[in-house]
Amino acid sequence: MDSFFLLLLVFLMGAALISGFPVAFSLPGSAILTIGIAAASGYIFAGDPSAYFSQDGPLQWLSSGVTNFRSVYWEVDRDTLIAIPLFVFMGIMLQRSRIAEDLLVAMAQLFGPIPGGLGISVVFVGALLAATTGIVGATVIAMGMISLPAMLRHNYDKSLATGTICASGTLGQIIPPSIVLIILADQLSNAADVANNMRRADYRVATGQGMMPSEFDVVSASAGDMFVGAFIPGMVLVGLYMLYILINALLKPESAPPVPHDGKYDLNFFFQVFLALIPPLALIFVVLGSIILGIATVNQAGAIGAIGALVMGSYRLAEGKRHAYTPALITLASTVVLAVVLTVVPLNIKNITSSAESTGLIIASLASVCMMVGVTWSIWRAHTINNTLQGVMVETAKTTSMVFIILLGAAMLTAAFRGFGGEHLVKEFLTSLPGGFWTQFLVVMLVIFVLGFFIDFIEISVVVVPIVAPILLSDPGANITAVWLGVMLGLNLQTSFLTPPFGFALFYLRGVAPPEVKTTHIYKGAIAFIMLQLLGMMIVAYLPPLVNYLPNRTYLTSDNAPPPVNPKIQECLEENLFPLYETEQPRLNEAVATFRQSNLGGLPDSYQSKLEGSLKLVPTIADKVAAVRQAEANLAAFAEGYAPLHYRVRDIEQDIQKHDADIKAFEQAIQRLKFSEAPDAPARMKQFEQDIERLQEEKATLATTIPSEWKEQRAQFEKLAKEEKMARLLYRRSVDDAYQPLLDVEEVLQQTAALEQLEPTLQGLRSVIETAPNDDVMERIKEAEGAFSDLSGVSKIKSPLSKARRLFKKDDVDRNEALALLDDSLSEFRAEVTWRKQAQAEVLPALLAYDDALKPTVGVRLQPRLSLELAKDISVCKSSHRDISLYF
Repeated sequence: MDSFFLLLLVFLMGAALISGFPVAFSLPGSAILTIGIAAASGYIFAGDPSAYFSQDGPLQWLSSGVTNFRSVYWEVDRDTLIAIPLFVFMGIMLQRSRIAEDLLVAMAQLFGPIPGGLGISVVFVGALLAATTGIVGATVIAMGMISLPAMLRHNYDKSLATGTICASGTLGQIIPPSIVLIILADQLSNAADVANNMRRADYRVATGQGMMPSEFDVVSASAGDMFVGAFIPGMVLVGLYMLYILINALLKPESAPPVPHDGKYDLNFFFQVFLALIPPLALIFVVLGSIILGIATVNQAGAIGAIGALVMGSYRLAEGKRHAYTPALITLASTVVLAVVLTVVPLNIKNITSSAESTGLIIASLASVCMMVGVTWSIWRAHTINNTLQGVMVETAKTTSMVFIILLGAAMLTAAFRGFGGEHLVKEFLTSLPGGFWTQFLVVMLVIFVLGFFIDFIEISVVVVPIVAPILLSDPGANITAVWLGVMLGLNLQTSFLTPPFGFALFYLRGVAPPEVKTTHIYKGAIAFIMLQLLGMMIVAYLPPLVNYLPNRTYLTSDNAPPPVNPKIQECLEENLFPLYETEQPRLNEAVATFRQSNLGGLPDSYQSKLEGSLKLVPTIADKVAAVRQAEANLAAFAEGYAPLHYRVRDIEQDIQKHDADIKAFEQAIQRLKFSEAPDAPARMKQFEQDIERLQEEKATLATTIPSEWKEQRAQFEKLAKEEKMARLLYRRSVDDAYQPLLDVEEVLQQTAALEQLEPTLQGLRSVIETAPNDDVMERIKEAEGAFSDLSGVSKIKSPLSKARRLFKKDDVDRNEALALLDDSLSEFRAEVTWRKQAQAEVLPALLAYDDALKPTVGVRLQPRLSLELAKDISVCKSSHRDISLYF
């Protein structure tokens, strides 16, 4: 019965959308109506409002609806949604101030003289506008009004001209910063959490182990990751468009003839081009560059973009007037001064310790005030000239409100869809398809492609993605990242904007195209670019590193990068390090031999013992590497023959689990019917009992189809996998044990000067112990102990101090005993300083040379961060999707 209400939910939503009812109310309205009808039907016909719900009831659905409301507005993890109004404001301001128009005209004049140059300039400007506006409708309309008449006037083929404009206008869907990427990132971050839970559950069922290794976790996506990941695919599309126009112009010159510039290519021309091109490019670089370099979050970058667009718009609005560029110049100069000051002087307002920092703070404060003057002047100008600011703010508020209302409505609709078992049905349908992940993926992409004909990207992102994304992300065979899936979905949604007969971009252009341009011209022109977009999608699908490399590299080279010892990067790290041992092991052995010849007699026995352990371990590392490679080869050789059996049995077990789920559902239905007063309750209970018997028989039959060799083969695979894991753990433990003693001794020796400076602190305790009250003595000794807390290897110095401090907890303290303990501490202090100074001169140089020899290989794991070269190599390694299905 719940399937009936699921169909009713879909029907009501579709009917509301087709009738033209606002999307923001169609989604929650259809959910509320269906939930109400189902609850009323259950109460009337079964005596239980929850009777026709697959999971949860109307009260649970209402509770989840309130939770969804709270999550959109108050959940900290979803604060990237704040960036939406900022980027919307940036795009509308650039459009309203006609900066986009100036850019298009300048590029057309610059590229026009080459074959297809006008069309190429349209693509180029479309990419720039996409990176500044991210709004398809605004971009298509603006370019249609400006460039289409020019292209037609210069005898461009109508289909090529309209197709170029429509395709270039849709680049805002995929080239960051894009509203669709922000929404997809928000939805996919939640979907990744759900997928992770699903994958953990599958791992627990398959292996019987409660904890899944962290390296098997689903890789989530933030808005910054989505922006960075979509950059290269966006450039791929731009390159395909330009290449197509150029080839078309060379093969059929009459379709895209050169457009000579009427004026002269003089200094004034290039100044106008510079003025039109550089500010938008600079804004794009600052916004995207700050995200890619890890300087700013997406929200902060959005704020930068909004202010930058406002300042740029103000001088364009005041063009030809006095002081037109003054606010922009003040703001730019202030920004440069701030950047220089922060580079030269590390400012911390709460901790100004020098005159240079005080001077830097004063200069930075003045620059900030000047920046506020420039920004305020720009705001006032945008407000007073043609009331531009109010118009931009109203449009921003409308667009943002629409997005957030749809998010809320979609959350309610998704909760209803799940309540009627829709998610279970979708998962069952997708997982039952032959061909595994790629069949599921193609079906999902096809459905989204078709839905794009009829509904906007926002509705698809917030309704469809939360349902299908967890299923795709949880698949361990494909093991895709959320960023890659998000970019593929973004490319798909972009394609749907162009597809006849309902492509939104086609309608936008039709609304501003002159009468001589027929609808058939627009449709015909769009088809070629649809093919190019599909080609771009196939390229990105086949080459995941195009998406995954930049997010990985940005993360691994950022200030928040994980240390090399992080478990999630170990296999890629070892993949890069293991070949080095073939060439570096002789040099490592030579370094060991050289260091053995140094005089370690000045070190205490404990440190000598540690270093001796390192010297013994280093020559054995190559053997540990060989053991890992052998275990890896053994596992790979066995897995080749084992894999078909594994997939076959897992499919059977999946069918058995489906039977178990169906049996459980029938048992729950029987329990509900026991308390029902409906006249047909006994008959329905009997039918459910018969269904349970049938399912149990089918389940038993399925169990007999599992090959007899399965348990033995699985045990052998697990044995080989464990051997490989243990070999890797032994290698990692060995390199850490070989390198850690060096770090310990180096740290101790390099702290010698800091330790020596604490002697007056110890000496000053004598008079305090002799005369001061007990509480004061304990406080001063505690301060002295704290002074040693940042130093290594000083426990023998601190121990007598701690004992002396505890003596003063008694009223009748023996101060002579405390002074004796102080003398013990001073004695240990002098002995410690003496051997450290001697070792600093005799041992440290040889130790540092030994460290330099080990650092590129044995010592990599214990470095504070990856080197740039290693970070690049690991980024490449982690950019490809690795099949981990045999572990499940």
